[in-house]
Amino acid sequence: QVQLVESGGGLVQTGGSLRLSCAASGNIFSLNAMGWYRQAPGKQRELVATITSGDSTNYADSVKGRFTISRDNPKNTVYLQMNSLKPEDTAVYYCNAHLVVAGPSRYLEVWGQGTLVTVSS
Repeated sequence: QVQLVESGGGLVQTGGSLRLSCAASGNIFSLNAMGWYRQAPGKQRELVATITSGDSTNYADSVKGRFTISRDNPKNTVYLQMNSLKPEDTAVYYCNAHLVVAGPSRYLEVWGQGTLVTVSS
């Protein structure tokens, strides 16, 4: 069984910063692309940022220049540094991972439980 455990959400004022973490655990053979998505009240889930196993990154236009995604491969952890936060960044943020589990090998896409980020104006 594979789990993604997120942490780091909370309440912050406009212009503030938060750092989200997501740690993957379980019978992981290889951890491939990882990413962060968010879902605001009444809206669909949207991509925030992704990072490949080779550290190639992709960002939503709305967060470019403010958010930075990174990963620590030995720790099976992905981070999202969020700066210059705006009220429209308020959402539940979900971690996502594409991975291969061992014994027998099979591909999985896994989601975290979500962490709430609230930006007050």
